[in-house]
Amino acid sequence: MRLRIIIITIGAVVVGTVAAAFAAGGDSRPADPSSVVAAFYPLAYAAEQVGGAHIRVTNLTPAGVEPHDLELSPDDVATVKSAGTVLLMGHGFQPQLERAATDSNARVVTLLDTPGLGRVGNDPHVWLDPVRYAVLVRAVGTALHDDPSALLARLRALDRAYRTGIAHCARNELVTGHAAFGYLARRYGLRQVAVEGLSPEAEPAPRELARVVAAVRDSGATTVFTEPLASPRVARTVARETGTTVSTLDPLEGLTPREVDRGADYFTVMRANLGAIERGLGCR
Repeated sequence: MRLRIIIITIGAVVVGTVAAAFAAGGDSRPADPSSVVAAFYPLAYAAEQVGGAHIRVTNLTPAGVEPHDLELSPDDVATVKSAGTVLLMGHGFQPQLERAATDSNARVVTLLDTPGLGRVGNDPHVWLDPVRYAVLVRAVGTALHDDPSALLARLRALDRAYRTGIAHCARNELVTGHAAFGYLARRYGLRQVAVEGLSPEAEPAPRELARVVAAVRDSGATTVFTEPLASPRVARTVARETGTTVSTLDPLEGLTPREVDRGADYFTVMRANLGAIERGLGCR
């Protein structure tokens, strides 16, 4: 009888402990140090290049999906909770992921807080400036305890290519579908004229659209740049009203499925962007 009471008591304690852990929303599984979760493509690419074969990188934003639109599945949440490291931008760029990361066992690296990044306002698109992206790459190297030197050397070469390619252009107004290219424009002496705001889904009011049309006409721009993962409808409206042509400039928030199939990466897309800018701005 006494043995039965002891067994029942032990069972009750175990059940109560497990129930309390679930009620608190915790996950008692230890973090996997080799598992790195990245919020979206530029962070996943940096982790893969810096960390090499001894880590496993999960990009939570699938190919062809805007990272602004990311909605985590239960499997995604479980992946975040069991990761060793989570790389995200922070400051509300992907709120669901930020909440899941806070409730995880992972080391969470909020990259927009990296010292020396020089973030301007609420614009998160720092990876489009190779110099600022290098700052993020160093932070990723520190988080993963790996040497980022090889990737940093490639970024220095990319920066030189942009400085050379955009040194002598007939125009310097970069008319873009949404305001993603401010850092790139500042780095290389261009002026961004954005049709829409920081979010590609934010369509301008009629008065704002009229202002953009007037600015494009006054600037003498010949090209309006749209992007692969967003609707080109508004950019095409501006092009039609101003007699300009439409070209593509990729904000590199993620690759399209077609780019993945072609083996594209950060550098191939950034060099394609450089070519599009040189053609659109009449650079020589």
